Amino acid sequence: MTQEPTDVVDAIAGLEPGSPLAALRRRRPDVSRHSQGSHDVLLLPEDPGGLSRAERAAIALRLALANKDEGLAGHYRGLLRQAGGAALVAAAEHAHAGDVPARLAGLLRHADLLADGPRYATKADLAALATLGLGNRDIVALSQLVAFVSFQARLLAGLRILKEEPG
Repeated sequence: MTQEPTDVVDAIAGLEPGSPLAALRRRRPDVSRHSQGSHDVLLLPEDPGGLSRAERAAIALRLALANKDEGLAGHYRGLLRQAGGAALVAAAEHAHAGDVPARLAGLLRHADLLADGPRYATKADLAALATLGLGNRDIVALSQLVAFVSFQARLLAGLRILKEEPG
């Protein structure tokens, strides 16, 4: 019998295959499969459109850091290094520094807005994304990415709490 590959959440949470917590996650296989599928589609798409894989990884890193999840940030740092190099990692980590490319700074600024208070996003904010060269598909992908990384951070926080509970 072949073993199902470990997904990103399992790896970051340190869930060992066959452990009680891993078994609990496998009780809802669709949730795990769709979570990993969302990761792959949002961060490693075959056709990234107008939002490059490096930009996607930079946004995800920024959000993982905002959620104070170093494990998740480490995962996205690795993806960003593969896609864009160390300079982009520094830019994502310190987006308020003056040496961040204008497009990336705008993308990170919008991700911060959505993460901190999506109800404050306006038509002007969407128009600003269009001036950065994003089409409607890219803007939707950016919004989905923000929501997804926030979901991952909450899921990981819950798994860590459950992992610490006496069995």
